[in-house]
Amino acid sequence: MLKVTPVRAFADNYIWLIHGRKDHDLVAIVDPGDAQPVLDRLVRDGLGAEAILVTHHHADHVGGVADLAGELRIPVYGPASENIPNRDVALREGDRVHLEGMDVEFSVMDCPGHTAGHIAYYGHGALFCGDTLFSAGCGRLFEGTPAQMTRSLEKLARLPDDTRVFCAHEYTLSNLRFAAAVEPDNPEIASYTARAKELRAEEQATLPSTLGLEKSVNPFLRYREPAIRQAAEAHTGERLDDPVAVFGAVRAWKDRF
Repeated sequence: MLKVTPVRAFADNYIWLIHGRKDHDLVAIVDPGDAQPVLDRLVRDGLGAEAILVTHHHADHVGGVADLAGELRIPVYGPASENIPNRDVALREGDRVHLEGMDVEFSVMDCPGHTAGHIAYYGHGALFCGDTLFSAGCGRLFEGTPAQMTRSLEKLARLPDDTRVFCAHEYTLSNLRFAAAVEPDNPEIASYTARAKELRAEEQATLPSTLGLEKSVNPFLRYREPAIRQAAEAHTGERLDDPVAVFGAVRAWKDRF
């Protein structure tokens, strides 16, 4: 199992440090929206860095890339179809990222929806999915469509249930409040909410989640369930026979929740 540690940034971002499998003091930096907290952590813990992995172009994910790449002299990997600062390696679906010094390798998955060129990294039982999949939620559709996002989420959901999900924001409790509004009779949501509240009360991250857990609580993975469709129809006052229309209605509901 990979060792992964969070670096907090801004109000609720997590910048993930993936540690080498043999040398835990060598890391890859995922979605560094701010350079300084990463540099501070590297110095504090005596860590070296091998690469920067970027999932999409939003500023809170790339704002620190240029400074880190210049300071640390390490390559930047990112989506081929987005404007990523200092990108050295452009990635698309099916590409692999092999970080030799860390003895880790990730497969690249195209995940459009939140942005048009969003990608995710999967390997060693860990998924770094940026803002596509959140715990109990998913990203807003800034550049994509409900159909694109459903395909992206279904692609992620086909990974093993024990896959650890490292998303980029601490949104879990607010997402669970919405999930409970959509599916109030789901006991897994209530149980997860209690655990998440305990963690946040101790100022601990609720992440990583697992795909198995997400399949039991996340309305954006459960949109084909009859209870989700019925809730969406009650909210919109319309009949929704198409699963993508259900997803779109639930996403629009969350946008205004």
